[in-house]
Amino acid sequence: MKNNFACRPLCMALACGMPLLMAGCNSKTDAQQEAPPPTVVEAEMNANNFKVDHPELFPLVTAVEHKAVPALNVTGVVQPDIARSVPVISLASGRVIDVKAKLGDEVKKGQLLMQVQSTDVSGAYQTYLKAVNDERLARVQLERAQTLYEKGAIAKSALEIAQDAEDDAKTDLNAAIEQLKLLRVDKDHPSAIVDVTAPISGVITDQEVVTASGVQALSGPNPFTISDLSYVWVVCDVYENDLDAVHVGETADVRLNAFPDKTLKARIDNILPILDPSIRTAKVRLEVPNPGLMRVGMFATATFYGRKAEVRAAVPATAILHLHDRDWVYTPLGNGHFKRQPVASGDMLPNNMQEVISGIKPGDQVVSNALALQNTVEQ
Repeated sequence: MKNNFACRPLCMALACGMPLLMAGCNSKTDAQQEAPPPTVVEAEMNANNFKVDHPELFPLVTAVEHKAVPALNVTGVVQPDIARSVPVISLASGRVIDVKAKLGDEVKKGQLLMQVQSTDVSGAYQTYLKAVNDERLARVQLERAQTLYEKGAIAKSALEIAQDAEDDAKTDLNAAIEQLKLLRVDKDHPSAIVDVTAPISGVITDQEVVTASGVQALSGPNPFTISDLSYVWVVCDVYENDLDAVHVGETADVRLNAFPDKTLKARIDNILPILDPSIRTAKVRLEVPNPGLMRVGMFATATFYGRKAEVRAAVPATAILHLHDRDWVYTPLGNGHFKRQPVASGDMLPNNMQEVISGIKPGDQVVSNALALQNTVEQ
């Protein structure tokens, strides 16, 4: 009897608590019934095909038509126009005693670039003086021969020999004078110092005059190279498969990496006939008027445009998903089935639209928000 009385409070507590437990269970069940059912995704045999039990949660949009001229973007480097680059030649050999210009300087035609102390000047001047004496002697002998011939003292052949000697002497004298002019030496005031001046106006793009321990020396045959940079080249690498989009004489747009907001017009000047065997690219040369921004060695991007406009698709930018370094859209297959379709996206368009180069065509339907469906798939 004692044990029965001890158990009675426990039984009463359990009897009172059971309704509460049953009420809690019923409220939890009602909450689960009121919540929307979760979306269930079933992957099919194809890894890019999915089945969704609530497809209405992912509204569709129709790709519209967009006309665009096909464009090809390639990279290039600014280089001087070889036809506008002139090497500075010192016609007198010797020791460089002064350099008046350096690499990168802008110079004018006739400007002094350097001075050379040359033994060629003394040799040329000596040849000139000898030619002057020889011509004077030949002239005197000719005058004497003419006098003797008029008096019948010599034969006509002797006069002709004297005349020939005078002509040869004049020829040697004229050659000696031209040599002095070539060396820019005044025959009346000779100097062993030769001035080397700029043949054209432009920018010094190469320098082979070096200074070592205070001594100037030539490291090559041309001390300077001057380039007229009013027109420059942009040399681009175009892959073999893209050469059909490039034609000599057509125009292209050039944008410098240093000034991406400025677009320069260029003309395709030449397509070199030799391909790089390792990367299968051809050099395409563009001629560009330089507004003063372009410097030799700058990186640039050239855009070549096709001859005919192409019809392409355009969809909202949210319909394109970038995944695994590729672009995708989701297309409906019916009955809750969707396919993840790879596409090649193009330029951004107004109203948050984006061009699709390939993968879908105008009129095709795609999921308007590809990221939302992708997040559901990943769950």
